[in-house]
Amino acid sequence: MKTVELQVFLDEARIELRTLEQWVAQRWVVPAETEQLELSETDCARILLIRELKGDFGVNDEGVDLVLHLLDQLHGMRALVASLRGELQAQDD
Repeated sequence: MKTVELQVFLDEARIELRTLEQWVAQRWVVPAETEQLELSETDCARILLIRELKGDFGVNDEGVDLVLHLLDQLHGMRALVASLRGELQAQDD
């Protein structure tokens, strides 16, 4: 998994470190557990989504919780469907 240089990302995304730390504390972003905060490309995409939800759309914290929960459910369902599709194709072969 590719990690992203934290400060470079924060500068480009116009996000302060303390804001990111709050989002991590709220478990909106769950980076790999290491000594330092390391972000994957997926983490970065999620952070940008949160920034857009809060900044561009004015979604409050409860709304962000809901959107992220639904997004996680959708991602889980897509993975399940892909797995089932693979199993069905294996049975057909």
